[in-house]
Amino acid sequence: QVNLLESGGRLVQAGGSLRLSCAASGRTDSSSTTAWFRQAPGKEREFVSAITWHEVIYSSDSANGRFFISIDKTIDTVYLQMHRLKPEDTARYFCAAGPLVIGNPRNQRFDYWGQGTQVTVSS
Repeated sequence: QVNLLESGGRLVQAGGSLRLSCAASGRTDSSSTTAWFRQAPGKEREFVSAITWHEVIYSSDSANGRFFISIDKTIDTVYLQMHRLKPEDTARYFCAAGPLVIGNPRNQRFDYWGQGTQVTVSS
């Protein structure tokens, strides 16, 4: 069992920056992938970015160039560093953990999910 806890979401002005954290407890190892998703009210869940234990990174088109995922394996924490935020980035952001798979993990099964952290970007 893996428990995930997101933090760092808040209200921020458009153009600003924010850093989200996903702290994991339980078993994560070299066979795992951690991802960030987001979901706005009335919209489908959207893949943002993912990182493997060996730091192979996958990002959505919307995240590329503005959002940067990283991992600190010493404390089992994955970060999402967001820059030049836009109102369209407003959503609840979730982290998820699942097995390592071949190729882009955006559509893979993720067995563990956090409760999310709210990001609101004002214009």
